[in-house]
Amino acid sequence: MQILKYDDLPQGGFAGLLERQFVTDQKVFGARKHPAAFNGLENFVYLADANFQPNGTTGMHGHKEVDVISVMVDGNISHAGSLEHGQSLSAGMSQVQRAGAEGFRHDEINPDTTPNHMIQLWVLPDEAGEPAGYQVFEPAIGKRVQIYGGDKSQKERFYSRTAIDVANLETGQSLEQTGDAMVFLSKGGGVINGQTIQARTLVRDASIHFVANADSQVIIIYPA
Repeated sequence: MQILKYDDLPQGGFAGLLERQFVTDQKVFGARKHPAAFNGLENFVYLADANFQPNGTTGMHGHKEVDVISVMVDGNISHAGSLEHGQSLSAGMSQVQRAGAEGFRHDEINPDTTPNHMIQLWVLPDEAGEPAGYQVFEPAIGKRVQIYGGDKSQKERFYSRTAIDVANLETGQSLEQTGDAMVFLSKGGGVINGQTIQARTLVRDASIHFVANADSQVIIIYPA
């Protein structure tokens, strides 16, 4: 089992946020990859754990040919940009933006006078040239919800051979994932494969068994 903790990584950030980058895949980041950061899984290439400062903002910027997934841990975000301008996100919610060939521009803003906490993930598309698109998923307490990935026959999520689930678990609940997977514990705490894990920890293993010993948020990345 591979384990990467928040304190294993250097503090970085830009504009109005501080972040630590847990995944910076070699094929995308090259020499800019920090040696402690993990490579990704399938087309999953990036994971950053970010705290927006009070009223902090990313600043307006653009993406092309990448899918950008934002998972709120605590606090709120006001979304601005070319896709679904004016959308608001609160703790537990997830936002998925597909840039495609068309691309999109966005600015994520902390509307509050206290810091917030958000996880951002990037996945490269299976096929280039897709139209831009936007989806948002509401929190489901006590449940595991797939927010990304699956084949083209389903319309609930953007298709991809890489899947991402978010589980907002209550104390005592558990989850299982068979096969190669990466799990990021963004909030709470628990036991993964017999080892106690604290919040802000990334784990990769051939299979995952997690039991929450506190109310927790878990992000699971695996081949769809």
